[in-house]
Amino acid sequence: MTMETTTTDGSLETYEGLLAAISASEGTPVLDPATGEVLAHAPASTPADLDAAVEAARAAQPAWEALGHERRSAILVEAADAVDRSAAALAELISREQGKPLNGPGSRFEAGGVSAWLRTAAATELPDETLLEEPRATIAYRAVGLVGAIGPWNWPALIASWQLAPALRMGNAVIMKPSEHTPLSVLALGAILGQVLPEGVLTVLAGDRDLGAALTTHPAFGKIMFTGSTATGKAIVAASADNLPRLTLELGGNDPGIVLPDVDPAAIAQDLFWGAFINTGQTCAALKRLYVHEDVYDAVVEALRAVASQVPMGPGIEEASALGPLTTSDQFAIVDRLVEDARASGGRIVLGGDPDRDAPGNFYPATLVADIDAHAALVVEEQFGPALPIVRYRDLDEAIALANGLDVGLGASVWSADAAAARTVAARVQAGTVWINSHGGVHPMIPFGGIKGSGYGLEFGVEGLKAVAVPHVING
Repeated sequence: MTMETTTTDGSLETYEGLLAAISASEGTPVLDPATGEVLAHAPASTPADLDAAVEAARAAQPAWEALGHERRSAILVEAADAVDRSAAALAELISREQGKPLNGPGSRFEAGGVSAWLRTAAATELPDETLLEEPRATIAYRAVGLVGAIGPWNWPALIASWQLAPALRMGNAVIMKPSEHTPLSVLALGAILGQVLPEGVLTVLAGDRDLGAALTTHPAFGKIMFTGSTATGKAIVAASADNLPRLTLELGGNDPGIVLPDVDPAAIAQDLFWGAFINTGQTCAALKRLYVHEDVYDAVVEALRAVASQVPMGPGIEEASALGPLTTSDQFAIVDRLVEDARASGGRIVLGGDPDRDAPGNFYPATLVADIDAHAALVVEEQFGPALPIVRYRDLDEAIALANGLDVGLGASVWSADAAAARTVAARVQAGTVWINSHGGVHPMIPFGGIKGSGYGLEFGVEGLKAVAVPHVING
């Protein structure tokens, strides 16, 4: 089922109007993670719907590309304006569906990020480049044609914008499949953008894994973008091989942080906390394992405990909440299992670790686990939730080896009062991005992507535009 709308009467600027425009009378139930109740039903699109969307996209894409960069960019700015008008409604929907709080780095931040990525994609220049004057050689970047995008449930609307904004800017038509856990937010974004975009240029199809499998094997797509687990990324590589589409895969993390002995623990505690617990820990590039030098270990643990104990958790829709529920009951079970394993193997629960398993909603408290073995499951498995293992180290080489020892490499961070020393350590860490004295911040002009089991391909900025285009060299 495709989602198209041409409304401009303001009905998409209220939560009730937005939800009514995208929900189905029957279909896939979408649960509110704060209560466990059914929030709404999403349309259940099928591979046949995908075929219809492909035909519409094929019909629309040539005219969209022919508009040229300047006109397409102007339309993307209009699309960003439409997002801004519906930002409050979109933020409320994200909070109710995904669980993140309205405030802080929450759903209002996410809705604002969608607008920012659209505007940046529109403003980023990618002119033809002269490689040599004699013999003359130039390179330009042209549309792929059709881009298929599969998104995750943790930042559903924002990551959708990371995929669709550059793809549309470069003249492609886009078909998106959101996660079955958070389809409403992306359907809503599609409806908002549909007020501005030509019909067929962007289609959002909500469906199950069969729909995702059909997309990854469909021969129409010249580019497939995926954000999600490493296991699913590997399956996409295998399934798409016969068609040889270009791939951008932003896969699992398990980001390390290394704290050097010269830090002021109280000064870094707030940033450490939010680097790990943003979106209740449900962020691919969140800080998920922390290595702290023994000289400052106890002080860092205590400073983190002091911060974490003051952060309120509750339903995302409540203004006072700073942390929300986990999005799914399955994710709750994963975090619970890993924390209990850490407890049983001798880890010290400094804070949290005591969820009310009988209460409604997927609320798991912010949890700090100290004195944990460097090879415990909570350290080496990506928990994707509000539980941070803190490992003590004595030798820096040992800490770097532990940080590099897993088959992941999305992000990492180094914490030090000496920026030069931090950069020296950062250069030895195997990750697509290494932050200094912060963790997880992204910027629409700074390329972002992983290495090793965290995938390949870059998003954002000029490199992100190139990634959703094909190079065209003229030699002579």
